[in-house]
Amino acid sequence: MRLSDEERAIQAGEFGEPRRFALEQQIAVGRFFGAADFIPVAQAHLMADGEAVGEAGLRLLERLADAPEAERRVRVPTVTDPRGVDRRLCARLGQPAYAEERERRIVRALEAFGCLMTNTCINYQTVMAPVLGEHVAYGDTGSVNYANSVCGARSNFEGGVAALWAALTGRTPRYGMHLEAERKARSIFQLTFRPRELTEWGAVGGVVGRRLRSYWDIPVITGVDEVPGSDALKHLAAALGSYGATPLFHLAGVTPEAPDLETATAGGARGPIPLGRSDLAAFQSGFAGHDEGLDLVVFAAPQLSLLELQMLAGLLDGRRVADGVALLAATTEENAAAARRMGLADKIEGAGGEILEGVCFYNMYAREMGEAQRWRRLVTNSAKLANIVGGYGYDPALASMERCVEAAVRGRLGR
Repeated sequence: MRLSDEERAIQAGEFGEPRRFALEQQIAVGRFFGAADFIPVAQAHLMADGEAVGEAGLRLLERLADAPEAERRVRVPTVTDPRGVDRRLCARLGQPAYAEERERRIVRALEAFGCLMTNTCINYQTVMAPVLGEHVAYGDTGSVNYANSVCGARSNFEGGVAALWAALTGRTPRYGMHLEAERKARSIFQLTFRPRELTEWGAVGGVVGRRLRSYWDIPVITGVDEVPGSDALKHLAAALGSYGATPLFHLAGVTPEAPDLETATAGGARGPIPLGRSDLAAFQSGFAGHDEGLDLVVFAAPQLSLLELQMLAGLLDGRRVADGVALLAATTEENAAAARRMGLADKIEGAGGEILEGVCFYNMYAREMGEAQRWRRLVTNSAKLANIVGGYGYDPALASMERCVEAAVRGRLGR
């Protein structure tokens, strides 16, 4: 890779060990993907929950955080993904005994770097959305997809500590979604129906994602005759990244880099591949039904916006979650505070639900919680979460928020 004078100085250790180490990691990534050089980034979004970091990762963070302040402070605004522990609920949820202490040490290290502990995967809704053409280093799959697709920013999946390396150096290898040519659509999907609610938009992301061939197989979706809102696009982005591993999608006539099909594809793409309501029905039928009963209902992955909390509060108002069923709703600490101020939390918690603050269900040691609580049969309105939790020992069902609430109240989902 071509290095600037400053980058050669970082590599030589003139700016301290954390930045030298970070740049060496980035050079390795850049060489692997054939990057010619680096590009400056304006902000970073870091995934560093306790389960993902583990003990080895924690020791590395603490070692680098022990450097002099001038050598360890991040160079660009850096925010964090959801944590793995909501301290109010750690013991009650049956999380491992070591979980809270590990999280505390991670937070202390990240604060030493100068990271802002926003603890959210919806930073584009609640902190600061990137703008068209802005190069960033985001980690969470949904955040990357939303930033690239809806905002028109530029980011690859900077998973794990990769976003921290970008924050320390202020740059990232120039490959993939930082290159205009790689952002063109290679597959065309034609919607033949209008998705009605958030779960259906998530299911669209799941169906499209499963049909993509690689990270580089960028889709464009046509036939969207009504502009979806931010929460709908959030569910689409999260599911597409979960099922398809692609960091970018286009909606023809909606998203900023797809004013029309020709612009989105640059004239070359496979398809169109029709996508109808029967495809969504087949997608959802792949999940459980839970006619026999359920253990918990989870709204998470992505975290809930304030509008989603309002919707949930309205559905639960004056009702009661069935005995033996847990209802969990994950959101940001700021949204939770607003929900309490506005009386929304009273309705959710008064019905027997629990608001999880600054966390997301699947990175909360979900397997250990399930074993401790004897949870297995799970219902969610998130296509992304339904895709993930099976790996943690759960039997997930996918349904709309309204059906999820009905299931929580009745104690079973039904067909």
